[in-house]
Amino acid sequence: MIKHPSLGEGLGGLYNMNYSQFLNMIPEATLVLALIIVFCADFALHKSERKNFTLGVLTGALLLCQLVPCFIAEPAQAFGGIYVTTPIVSVMKTILTAGTFIVVVMSQAWIASPNPSKGGATVPPSPNPSKGGESGPMRFAGEYYMLLISTLLGMYMMLSAGSFLMFFLGLEMASVPMACLVAFDKKKKDSAEAAAKYILMATFSSGVMLFGISFIYAATGSLYFDNVAAAITASPLSIVGMVFFFSGLGFKISLVPFHFWTADTYQGAPTPVTGYLSVVSKGAATLTLAIILVKVFGAMAHWWQPMLWVVIMATITVGNLMAIRQTELKRFMAFSSISQAGYIMLAVIGADPATSQTALTFYVLVYVVANMSVFSVISAVEHRAGAGTQMSAYNGLYQTNPKLAFIMTIALFSLAGIPPFAGMFSKFFVFMAGVNGQDAHPFWPYFVVFIALINTVISLYYYLLIVKAMYIKPEEHPLPTFAHGKAINASLAICTAGILIFGVCSCIYEWISKAAGM
Repeated sequence: MIKHPSLGEGLGGLYNMNYSQFLNMIPEATLVLALIIVFCADFALHKSERKNFTLGVLTGALLLCQLVPCFIAEPAQAFGGIYVTTPIVSVMKTILTAGTFIVVVMSQAWIASPNPSKGGATVPPSPNPSKGGESGPMRFAGEYYMLLISTLLGMYMMLSAGSFLMFFLGLEMASVPMACLVAFDKKKKDSAEAAAKYILMATFSSGVMLFGISFIYAATGSLYFDNVAAAITASPLSIVGMVFFFSGLGFKISLVPFHFWTADTYQGAPTPVTGYLSVVSKGAATLTLAIILVKVFGAMAHWWQPMLWVVIMATITVGNLMAIRQTELKRFMAFSSISQAGYIMLAVIGADPATSQTALTFYVLVYVVANMSVFSVISAVEHRAGAGTQMSAYNGLYQTNPKLAFIMTIALFSLAGIPPFAGMFSKFFVFMAGVNGQDAHPFWPYFVVFIALINTVISLYYYLLIVKAMYIKPEEHPLPTFAHGKAINASLAICTAGILIFGVCSCIYEWISKAAGM
């Protein structure tokens, strides 16, 4: 036992530091263990010809095993409330871990490409890789997997934060490795430019957020969520602190007007990293923001709800209108993800926190499988067929690769909310959560949902542009028939099964709803 007087804030006395409390952090502990195992395996296999394959299989297996502690985790606190986990947080950790597993699977085509900096085409490796002839992820697969796990660990800590200090540390633990992932194609100009923009904007947003947190601390005298919630009032200092905090986290979610980094970063980052950034990072940040707004700033709801109404309408509308103009598919998906962020946050404006968190988490689950399905197709076309990411490369895809075109269509229809796919049910649930219990404000929540419904029609139009290119647009020389690879086939199978099953299998929603209500 070690006594720390400084850590007894809000506990009325001395705080007993008991290291056995790490046992309450089993998901984080097992993920750190997985990180150490991958590090040791990378060191041990540095001369093996099957290093990349072995590391990929090992990382995938460890992430599958990681699902178990996330799934069975019990509500717990540690270290005086600085770490808090709840059933809904455990559900989100499970979803994010599954999403990371899909990213690892779909990354195999990219990792197997000896020189991804040349348009994704497979270039014969140098006979002497030790002198730098072999570049890209083939040489650094171990580092890639370790960065993925490190980012996921930061998201775990962010979700389980019980104080602004732990939240900020978790956020930075996720952001810094993410910048490294964005810049992973180090000899590719677009990747370096994307990483520079990402890290500069992340630094600025973190500074703004930290400035807001300092205001909140000045107003309440505490960084612990429970203490802040008990002491906070709608003072000018608290309002400014809340706005700055929301602005900083809005960057991570790509909410308008904090979205300007998104398109360039998505376009320049490696395709698997773009997919990871679009779903896993967004899922962690949205649930964290929803929990903090309700738990910490609940007494100021009449201040942050109007702000959220405006931001949601702007995010959905701007994302949809800008997506229509795109001809590069990764930029297209960037603006699509901006719009989807608005739909996710739509659940937060509801008056019932349990219903809102259930709808938000279910939407993230469906969004993970639908978006990762699209990025798996993009990765297959880019790295297996040697084509780029321009939308014109998909002209006539159905003629030569009908299965790939069909799977892409299903994923796009799910993102658009077309029945009977899971995306329709997820949109329905966030619409219902947004207007649930809105007796105090009978007009604005319904108006926000109405704007979202109109934008759903707009989104269907631009998603159908890709379907039109694959099925209708004439092309004399479409992409040749190509083998997708076992890894891409596996990721497509997992994602397509999720799109078809999650909407009709009610036990999934009931599992999330039960966790949110506990």
